[in-house]
Amino acid sequence: MARPAAHSAHEINEVSYPGYTVGEEIGRRGPEEISMIDHVVLGVHHLDESRYFYEHALAPIGVKVVVEEPNLVGFGSAGGRPFFWLALREPSHRVHVAFTAASRAAVDAFHEAAMHAGGVDNGPPGPRPEYHENYYAAFSFDADGNNIEAVCHDPA
Repeated sequence: MARPAAHSAHEINEVSYPGYTVGEEIGRRGPEEISMIDHVVLGVHHLDESRYFYEHALAPIGVKVVVEEPNLVGFGSAGGRPFFWLALREPSHRVHVAFTAASRAAVDAFHEAAMHAGGVDNGPPGPRPEYHENYYAAFSFDADGNNIEAVCHDPA
C-alpha cells in the first residue's frame, strides 16, 4: 500500500485504508464521543504506593480501580473498562497524562486529593490562558516523576 501524502494535521479530514475509512467513525458518533487512545500504561516502582496515589487523586474526577491483578491495576469509570493502567515494571519517567474533569471544582478536588495522597505539586488549580481561554487545570507529580493533570475546558 502506498503511503499517503504528507499533510498538515489541520488538513486531514479523512484517511482511507483497505476496508476502513478513518473519519467515517467520527461521522457516525461525533468527534466528542470517540477516543483515539484506547489505554495508557505507566510502569511503576511500587504498585501499592502508586495505586494509593492514583486511587485517591483520580476519585474526584470519577476514575476508580476497575481491574486488579497481581502486577497490574486498571482504572476506569464506574462499571467501565479500564483505560489507565499501572504495571509493576521498569518505571515510566516524565510522562504527562491529562485526565478530563467535568468541572473546575473537580480539578480543585483532584489537586487537593493528589497532595494528600503524596503527590508533589507541579501547578495549583487555575486558568491556563496560554493553552486557551477556558483551560483550567492542576498538576501533580506521582512517586515516579510522571506529571498527572486534571483539566476542565468549560467556561467559568
